Amino acid sequence: MAQDYDTPRSKDEDEESIEALGNSSRQNQNVDLDDDENALAEGYELPGSDLSNEDASVTVIPMQGDEFVCSECFLVKHRSQLAYYTDDGQPVCKECAA
Repeated sequence: MAQDYDTPRSKDEDEESIEALGNSSRQNQNVDLDDDENALAEGYELPGSDLSNEDASVTVIPMQGDEFVCSECFLVKHRSQLAYYTDDGQPVCKECAA
């Protein structure tokens, strides 16, 4: 249904809508303030989140023969990710070449 926005409005409707807005804003002020996400998150603990007494151990595997270190991002990549070699002979991965 098309609405004609150029038609004149009556003042009674405007005053009623302003009063309705005032009433709804008063009702919104009574909203419980405990809905704050940060307050809710403070009381929630993840299982195993206290790792202060734990030692991190990581097994380091040496670089394999089919891997290279990108001269741009310095990450170890598989040879299938090799884009090209620079003029200095340094390998560059496909992500850095893009």
